[in-house]
Amino acid sequence: MKSFDLIRCILLLLTLACTPLMVAAAPMTLDVEGKISRTNDPDRTMYRISEAELMKLPAHTITTSTTWTPKSAFTGPLLADVLRLVGAHADLVELRTLDDYAYTVPVSEAERYGAILAYSMNGTRLKVSNFGPLFLIYPRDAYPQELTGSVADAKFVWQIKALVLK
Repeated sequence: MKSFDLIRCILLLLTLACTPLMVAAAPMTLDVEGKISRTNDPDRTMYRISEAELMKLPAHTITTSTTWTPKSAFTGPLLADVLRLVGAHADLVELRTLDDYAYTVPVSEAERYGAILAYSMNGTRLKVSNFGPLFLIYPRDAYPQELTGSVADAKFVWQIKALVLK
């Protein structure tokens, strides 16, 4: 296990141990800010995507394994569809998580692979205790040469709460 993965796992365990109510009650909302043309907050600086809006987007399923899961069916909207919803006009998207981890991926790369923001795994909604509420999933098994290893593993971001378009 790489050091950043170990640190994230430790933080996840500490978060779960210290805030048991958060496990059951994590809302599936997504705050998007930065280079976007649509906003819905009073200050007109961000777009808060509600669970209902996320569920209205076309659902896609990627069946793949990750470093942390066996081969599973992950379902959620395409990241590209989420970016279209908010009128994104950026080259990079920073994914921010509940445990304050942040990782940036190129928008073009996410579109190339058809990455999804998964809200379920094998038909079960993701909870904070199992990578939820949202987990960025790439079709790793379809691109083993490109999406395997520590650099690729960093792209599989879980517990996503916000996107910042840059």
